[in-house]
Amino acid sequence: MNDYSQKVRDLFDGQFREWSLARDNYRQLDDVRVRKVSCNRFDIAVQFNPGRITSSAAKVDARSIEARPCFLCAKNRPQEQNGIPFGDDYQILINPFPIFRRHLTIVCESHSPQRISGSFPAMLSLAEALPEFVIFYNGPQCGASAPDHMHFQAGNRGFLPVEKDTGNPRLCKKAGTAGTVELWLWEGYGRGMMTIKGADSKAIAGIFGKIYERFALTQPERPEPMLNILAYHGNGQWNVHIIPRRVHRPACYFAEGDEKILLSPASVDIGGVFITPREEDFNKITAADITGILSEVCLSEEELRTLTARVL
Repeated sequence: MNDYSQKVRDLFDGQFREWSLARDNYRQLDDVRVRKVSCNRFDIAVQFNPGRITSSAAKVDARSIEARPCFLCAKNRPQEQNGIPFGDDYQILINPFPIFRRHLTIVCESHSPQRISGSFPAMLSLAEALPEFVIFYNGPQCGASAPDHMHFQAGNRGFLPVEKDTGNPRLCKKAGTAGTVELWLWEGYGRGMMTIKGADSKAIAGIFGKIYERFALTQPERPEPMLNILAYHGNGQWNVHIIPRRVHRPACYFAEGDEKILLSPASVDIGGVFITPREEDFNKITAADITGILSEVCLSEEELRTLTARVL
């Protein structure tokens, strides 16, 4: 797999020269405020980023989706937005409303629904081709603001706490091995999460497929089981973090008055950076709020052990 790192650096340089909206929004990251909240055995970085209000508050019901043009389709994208072809099916674009210092949106050329089934190998290929990035996938009912158009996102490595926490033996523990592929489960992390590690992409995809099929049986009414996925590649192997979801948004998202916290958790939040587009939420959110939100939207550790039993 070719390394696309230099192509992406050139893309950012060119877009910053030619696209003032993107350039200005990335400069505004200098003013983004961040504070650390300690939650027992792990820390969460809370980011106040008003530029993300459109994504956090996006209406993703079928009627709202049908009523607006798809902003990921080539014909509707800004004229200034350029991309890099990836394979036959994807375009690598810079995200003009960033969370990361380097934030990409990787869109399917065709207008097809957000589904990871059949697209997971492409995610692994992207992780290998973009070793400086974490590739992430938000399911159509758990974080994707464009559930009608297949896409991934990517952010620069070293930003998400989950990368560092993976190496903490108190949090991430090996549960089993199948050939060269390892399955790890997380303990005391406040959210049910599993990690697949290995150097064989086909074997990783096979294990993922088994987990996907098993989880799909528990949510038969949904277009696909609710999943957030983060993947990155380095030193010859992939790390793939899989977070099965229970609900899309926590109760505090829909609350009124002081009880409201406008936070719609997706891959970045569950990876350890909570994005708060409202300043009042940034100021007031507590460790209890964070642990409550995570336990509400994610499966428990016990449920995850049941889900992954005998997968290997």
